[in-house]
Amino acid sequence: MAANIAVDVVDVTKRFRLYTEKYQSLKERFLHAGRNPYQDFFALRNINFEIPEGQTVGILGRNGSGKSTLLKCVSGILQPTDGKVVVRGSLAALLELGAGFQPELSGRENIYLNASLLGLSTKDVDKRFDEIVAFAELEQFIDNQVKYYSSGMYVRLGFAVAVNVDPDILVVDEVLAVGDEAFSRKCMARIKEFQDDGRTILFVTHSSDLVRQICDFAVVLSSGDMIGSGLAADAVRIYHEHLNTVGPGIGAGTPEMEESVAPAPVAKSIAISSVEVEHPGMGSRSYMRPWEPLMVHVAFDAIEPVAGVVFALEVFDQEGRLIFGSDTEILDRPFDAPVGAGRADLSFEQVPLLDGSYSMKVEVKDRLGILYDSREQKAFEVMNPDRSRGSVAMELHADIRAASLS
Repeated sequence: MAANIAVDVVDVTKRFRLYTEKYQSLKERFLHAGRNPYQDFFALRNINFEIPEGQTVGILGRNGSGKSTLLKCVSGILQPTDGKVVVRGSLAALLELGAGFQPELSGRENIYLNASLLGLSTKDVDKRFDEIVAFAELEQFIDNQVKYYSSGMYVRLGFAVAVNVDPDILVVDEVLAVGDEAFSRKCMARIKEFQDDGRTILFVTHSSDLVRQICDFAVVLSSGDMIGSGLAADAVRIYHEHLNTVGPGIGAGTPEMEESVAPAPVAKSIAISSVEVEHPGMGSRSYMRPWEPLMVHVAFDAIEPVAGVVFALEVFDQEGRLIFGSDTEILDRPFDAPVGAGRADLSFEQVPLLDGSYSMKVEVKDRLGILYDSREQKAFEVMNPDRSRGSVAMELHADIRAASLS
């Protein structure tokens, strides 16, 4: 292995046996000894990648994709069924909430226990003990049994121990999401310090923004298979494009969106027949880029003349929060619908959004707000090609100069 490679994952496969019968009594176990039927479950299949020293690497994937199993193989908690993981340097891992903690022991005793497992002597822990406790913000509770700790206290203590043993390689699972906002900022500051010191970091996160912000590159897993890897922005794109092809809840990438009709309207003199979304990437990519235009085509049919028709559009983020809403009444665009088919084109010259999947609700109503028809559907995905983060695209310019000396 080259001297500049911190972690080398070579053809790693991890297989588990899932037993279809569970025998409770000693007699049942004796009678069926060696004949308990099982199925092979492959949590990982032929995973290959290298992590150069000093790199920060993200692992992206849905629940059940094999992310945590991969980190456990890297950390030595699990042994691969086939293949190997070669680690160069000392490694500290924070993989599960409270992993390695003994609930009957105090926080103080668990610090010494966990630090010893990570290779520190008692004298080393003595020197760093106050710093660990201060980082975890547990001065008042350090002599309490950890079985009485909250989930946030578990996380703070575990992370404080892991980062204060000064490992060459830090492996972190998604447990940091349990901490509060202030502690998360503190953890991110420490991770930045690790990066500045040239340490290697491997971590799992669902946050595309976080991967883009701090990772050099990332690996994308799906059902135990490695479906892609690359620079952070490229890996995020691969991840989201894969999500578009599987399961509900992810922004679809074609005009034929998955739709769900809203509850029955008060009246049906006019009805929506289809809603299609169009952006510059249609046909070549399933996502938009920040600042690109977006067109929403609302096809409708009127079974009788309808005066004062209002078309309304609302856009929601992945958490279901309304981020935009308007209608043709607000835009002062009155419309009287004759009998027959028609189409309303609702357009945005620029969409100032960053990474995310966005849903949409379209309504047809009258000027009094009485609803004729509505549609809710997955609408569009935005992927940010640069390293800016957040949810809103804003143009930032910088002019920096030294103050004139008097």
